[in-house]
Amino acid sequence: MASKYKSDKEWKEILDPEVYHVTREKGTEAPFSGKLLNNKETGMYVCSNCGAELFSSETKYNSECGWPSFYQPTKEENIKYDEDNSLGIRRTEITCKNCGAHLGHVFQDGPRDKTGKRYCVNSLSLKFEALRRNNKD
Repeated sequence: MASKYKSDKEWKEILDPEVYHVTREKGTEAPFSGKLLNNKETGMYVCSNCGAELFSSETKYNSECGWPSFYQPTKEENIKYDEDNSLGIRRTEITCKNCGAHLGHVFQDGPRDKTGKRYCVNSLSLKFEALRRNNKD
């Protein structure tokens, strides 16, 4: 699958092989292995392929599923939703609308006091940008 900006060959040349597998070939990293799973810093989670803003640390929560989880995207227009019937079950795949990178899936078992959704995302699909503090006193 080529994105609207780069060919598969170009993505393969610029992405780490693990990131390429997850984001371009719709792979999945092992549960509890992602470097961003336990990240508690304040900031923004962006697409690891193109940098589009996806999720804020304010919407991240511990779902105990093994992957970073969020109850809503920062910008709904940056997420594309597709039906995924692989593995013999019906799920909703989420991809970056800007570049087509596979992010993970969204489920309807998230926090009921928020949106009720759980955006279950591979760490390899994300880069974290810490909030920069202004130190002017």
